[in-house]
Amino acid sequence: MSRARVLYIDDDPGIARLVQKTLEAHSFEVIIAPSGTQGLELLQSSRFDIVALDHHLPGQTGLDILRSIRALPEAPPVVYVTGSEDSHIAVTAMKSGAVDYVWKDVQGHFRELLAKAIATALEQERLRREKEAADNEVRLARDRAEMLLKEVNHRVANSLAIVAGLVGLQRNSIRDDSARELLARVQARIIAIASVHRRLYTSPDVRNVDVHDYLDGLVEELKATMTDEGRNHPIRLDCAKVLIPTDKAVSLGIITTELVTNAYKYAYPEDRVGEIRVILKIDDGKGLLAVEDDGVGVNAQEPAGGTGLGSKVIASMAMNLGGELKLSAAGQGTRATLAFPL
Repeated sequence: MSRARVLYIDDDPGIARLVQKTLEAHSFEVIIAPSGTQGLELLQSSRFDIVALDHHLPGQTGLDILRSIRALPEAPPVVYVTGSEDSHIAVTAMKSGAVDYVWKDVQGHFRELLAKAIATALEQERLRREKEAADNEVRLARDRAEMLLKEVNHRVANSLAIVAGLVGLQRNSIRDDSARELLARVQARIIAIASVHRRLYTSPDVRNVDVHDYLDGLVEELKATMTDEGRNHPIRLDCAKVLIPTDKAVSLGIITTELVTNAYKYAYPEDRVGEIRVILKIDDGKGLLAVEDDGVGVNAQEPAGGTGLGSKVIASMAMNLGGELKLSAAGQGTRATLAFPL
């Protein structure tokens, strides 16, 4: 095992030699620099594990050299040595980047204290470097995991888009209106889930989704789907910009899809014109989703002979969000609201 290399900077050759002997007795390899300038030159040309720096130097103090050492790339730790009884010097040295300091007494006891201080500083530096390496490894592992998760979300989004496309093809190949409508709603639900994975693929945070961007994309996809069905009611989106967890985004997207689809289907029968409004506000740590229309009203929207599956889907997703859907009149139309904790 190689010995730790110590650079000792002191202009007193007698004391420097005594320090060298003491440190070598503790298995350190010691190089002496008689001035701060020479010490800096040695640090720039050779590798040292630690520096012991005297305060009194020719034409300058150790504090000046300490600042220059700390400015070096990958600077080694510095133990400051001072014979001054002024505690301000030791405090200033520590504030300037020294890891420890030793009082230089005339009896020479400081040499053993310096050896212990150097050993302690080297151990602290070893632990710091090991922690830094471990933290870096954790960051790299996290980055790799996030990249893999993004790739998974990308593949899931593509796969769900293919499934939605296949459902659409199946819908277009049959003539039964009820079956076509059922497949259209299945397709819309798949699109809502695929949209979340698509947002996660492009998001810097794979745990959360920007709900504004998500609902904006979802509304555009719903418009396109309904336009294909011959329905051209505009959808207005008024949504706060906030991040929500992925599982909540999925539930929110499916509820929005169901409510918008219901409005298309029931609020505007017989070519009646009107718009659909999707609103999401944030108030006091809670989200408030509202889907409004100007159609025939909540009582007139009761579907005859419906399976009730849509209502069950909405109730299940609302439970996931920790809220409950409420229907009320909104002027001549209907307003569906859902409050949920963020």
